[in-house]
Amino acid sequence: MRSNFLGSILLASSALGYEVKTPPLDTDWTYKVGTDPWPEYPRPQLQRSRWQSLNGIWQWGEGTSEAGSPQGSDVLVPSCIESGLSGVQQNAQTSWFAREFEVSKDLKSGQQILINFEAVDYQATVYVNDELAGNHTGGYWRFSFDITDLLKEGTNTLRVDVFDPTDAAGYNIPIGKQTLNPSHIFYTPCSGIWQSVWLESVPTQHITQLDVAAGMDGTVDVTVTASKGSNDSVKITVTDDSGKDVATGRGTANKPFSLKVHSPDLWSPDSPTLYNLTVTLGNDKVTSYTGFRTISVGEVNGVKRPLINGEFFFQFGTLDQGFWPDGIYVPPNYEAMVFDLKQLKDLGFNMLRKHIKVENDLFYRACDELGVLLIQDMPSMPASRLPTAEQQAEWERQLDILIEQHRNYPSIYTWIIYNEGWGQLRATYYPEEHLTERVKELDPTRLVDSTSGWHDHGYGDWHDNHHYANPQCGTPFYSTQSTPYDHKRVAIQGEFGGIGQNVSLEHLWNVQAAINTINQTYEIDETIDAWNYRGHVLLSELLDQVEKWDCSAAIWTQTTDVEGEVNGLLTYDRRVLRPDVGQWTADIQALKDAAAARNKKK
Repeated sequence: MRSNFLGSILLASSALGYEVKTPPLDTDWTYKVGTDPWPEYPRPQLQRSRWQSLNGIWQWGEGTSEAGSPQGSDVLVPSCIESGLSGVQQNAQTSWFAREFEVSKDLKSGQQILINFEAVDYQATVYVNDELAGNHTGGYWRFSFDITDLLKEGTNTLRVDVFDPTDAAGYNIPIGKQTLNPSHIFYTPCSGIWQSVWLESVPTQHITQLDVAAGMDGTVDVTVTASKGSNDSVKITVTDDSGKDVATGRGTANKPFSLKVHSPDLWSPDSPTLYNLTVTLGNDKVTSYTGFRTISVGEVNGVKRPLINGEFFFQFGTLDQGFWPDGIYVPPNYEAMVFDLKQLKDLGFNMLRKHIKVENDLFYRACDELGVLLIQDMPSMPASRLPTAEQQAEWERQLDILIEQHRNYPSIYTWIIYNEGWGQLRATYYPEEHLTERVKELDPTRLVDSTSGWHDHGYGDWHDNHHYANPQCGTPFYSTQSTPYDHKRVAIQGEFGGIGQNVSLEHLWNVQAAINTINQTYEIDETIDAWNYRGHVLLSELLDQVEKWDCSAAIWTQTTDVEGEVNGLLTYDRRVLRPDVGQWTADIQALKDAAAARNKKK
């Protein structure tokens, strides 16, 4: 529920001037978004009661902002300015966002006010009342500024100047699949304030970060980071879903400590049990949650396997790119976002690979609640460019941020460093050697897939094969783009499938350049019956590799169509589900049954 502690919020201009620009393709949610988007509390793992959303209608223009309250075009925040939902639907390398807001008279008494941005792509310069609040670089990461001393009674102004080069000549930054020149597997970019903006009231001494790792043995390892370095006492209470407190622990701020929950219900895809946390530091109180599970690698009947709570089961998911025809990088709303996840669970998938994109925190909370294992990619630099030493260092800095901001989510069980050699230095040294060690240092509780497909040099927990359309998972055969299966690591089919089936124009991204690339989809099947037949054949091949060889996990390409790619389980508008549900659920269950049978073999 929203708090009204800030009093009324003034929009920079009337919402009457805003309207959705007609996108090349819409969804069932496009025209339901309205002017109060994403009202949910943005950070479910560090939640307080006193906050106020600044999402809604802002002013927007190209270039840098002028002082005061500049007037431009109405834009919806959060959104990508390239999207129909933004009300702008155009790209701009440099642009500005502005609005006004009011603060209640007693707000500053004994409190600090933080302004929180969940993500701005790519560089943000933030001004409050024409005073610099701060700068931030990195298009996927949350950041905050203390603006207490910049506020005044009455109306305040907020301006954000944004610079986003995407893949313009001379730049090499983490962008994933974004490009200024969309074609086939590279898509429309996202620029601007694309995740929630909000204000929060906190004590002077407050919690800035909460790191929690809960294992299957009931041990909860905790580090509470405080805004001011101190030895202040910290208290944490663990509560089950019935509201019963099951453990309490005390420690010191900025130092790790542990507590124990006896016989916890474990988190897994089949039983995604979560426990609520309450953490206090002085006058600051936050709520969070965790799940008890342990991720490891073990040997089962002579084969290296990924273990969840000491057990191996087959992990089957989709390549999930998180693009939307109406919002580009931004789902229209929470309902739309979880629609994809529920569709996958209903088919029997228990995992997905979040492919070179980072979602909002509510996505990860949904995966925690629904029981969806996550393989999380680091967003790559442009596929065809190798970085300079300076660019590599910046990308590595942002890799650290990915881990630090997401290592509390129970659903994430693997980090991917490189995808198919994109931005991967190989001529003079192999960065994945020290990066694998670095990721393990930052998060020793999860697995690392150092190179997903291609250019594998033996690092990490997974041996990852990419091959279209047929799988080659843990087998004694492989293609020239892969390497022979390494029996010292776990075998995963990091990408396969990719079979496509064209649809009528009302379900296509209606951009001629994208339509012209449809035949570049890895395989085109002329009818839906042929598509389902081919899906059964490929899953049958994968089944053979689970039964006969060493395959432990696989990723099917992909969850949805994206622009000119028509190889999704769902069309890009999410209105057509291609799979024959009975056939696919049976084929997926067969994979799980085969893995279980392998477990029992002596």
